[in-house]
Amino acid sequence: MADVHTKEIRSYNMSQIRSKNTKPELVVRKYLFAKGLRFRLHRKDLPGKPDIVLPKYKTVIFVHGCFWHAHKCKKFKMPTSKRDYWIPKLEKNVSRDRENIRQLRLNWKVIVIWECKLKKDRINKSLSDLYKKIIT
Repeated sequence: MADVHTKEIRSYNMSQIRSKNTKPELVVRKYLFAKGLRFRLHRKDLPGKPDIVLPKYKTVIFVHGCFWHAHKCKKFKMPTSKRDYWIPKLEKNVSRDRENIRQLRLNWKVIVIWECKLKKDRINKSLSDLYKKIIT
């Protein structure tokens, strides 16, 4: 199936996708701050530059987008065009995630929260579960 957008429009759309300060990440940060937790962002000295680092709890949090990290949920759909580009790209992302998490687990508690878990019907339970995982 061909792309429904022109090359210029697709390029513009892709350029607007952020890797930091995404909406799901901001939701998690706002919740944790309201709960009194203080954190650092995107520490470059840690593998994978975790989105949120809570040094007091020796915990790192990755807020993953379902598409970019190929989450096996309803939200993820493998692109039908340019599969020779997308399949290796997404597999590489997943592989890199696995390796970063493996390295971090040597010294840190690692929590991954998925974009789909932050939707309206699940957000309260997901955030409360996240908080419990951090403080225990």
